[in-house]
Amino acid sequence: MRFLLRRLVAVPLTLLGVSVLVFVTTELVPGDVARTILGREASAESVARLRSQLGLDAPLPERYADWLGGFLTGRWGESYTLGVPVRDLVLDRLAASMLLAALAFALLVPVAVGLGLVAGVNHDRPVDRLVSVSGLALGATPEFVTGVVLLVVFAVRLRWFPSSAQAPDGSSLLVRLGHLALPALSLVLLCTGYVARHVRAGAVVAIESAYAGAAELRGLTRWQVVRRHVLRNSTIPATSALGVQLQFLLGGLVTVELLFNHPGIGALLLSSAVDKDLPTLQATAMVLGLLYMVIVLAADVAYRLLDPRIRLGAAS
Repeated sequence: MRFLLRRLVAVPLTLLGVSVLVFVTTELVPGDVARTILGREASAESVARLRSQLGLDAPLPERYADWLGGFLTGRWGESYTLGVPVRDLVLDRLAASMLLAALAFALLVPVAVGLGLVAGVNHDRPVDRLVSVSGLALGATPEFVTGVVLLVVFAVRLRWFPSSAQAPDGSSLLVRLGHLALPALSLVLLCTGYVARHVRAGAVVAIESAYAGAAELRGLTRWQVVRRHVLRNSTIPATSALGVQLQFLLGGLVTVELLFNHPGIGALLLSSAVDKDLPTLQATAMVLGLLYMVIVLAADVAYRLLDPRIRLGAAS
């Protein structure tokens, strides 16, 4: 509880640092916002007038204070290019991305843990080498490459899944999940090897431990030992790896959403950067930064709950 309270107290300070980084970084995006909105043929007077209307001619510290105050109070402004409230736009896109990330994570956990356990139980055997080499190969392959292969094989050739992740309006949850199957699978293939290696390492240590040997001497089969003793101890080192991969799932959504035409927050982040839509870009980056902090905190807490011997944040 003390660890959790310390982390929660640190969240506002971390968020303040993130806000400064986000604001300064988005200000460095090349191009003139007013010129981008009005087009190349607009006169200099029109561009200057629009800059004044948008408050872009104010000093940078003043603009930062106004933007941060508006963000904290829920006044995120209006999109320069779409003309809709930024808050509604970002939250709608975030919900779409969360559905994709949740599906990918729900597939990743059992697949990676299962493969890691199989490799750990059969360590230094052909099955172990097959799982390890396959995981390394898939982890080294970018998601846009695996995504294209999945599209060609399962959407174009076999026609088992739709090529677009965007389901028709009014579709049921099952239909929406079917449209998200291929993009979720492309993310899972990229992350499985990393998590499976951590599970394998924990499983090897647990199987070779004294308590596992004593359990087998009491008459338990190998898989009974794995289920009762090895599983939990092998997932402890994989908890932090799953947290890292969940953060990566959010970051890797940009490529996957563009490839599969998914209207999520990753595609919104890229389009707002290209269009220099500052209110949308800043709000999207801040929301993603806050999500990263929540994921790290949740991974640390889960790590502590799985192994009560660990005292996170305590002095050694």
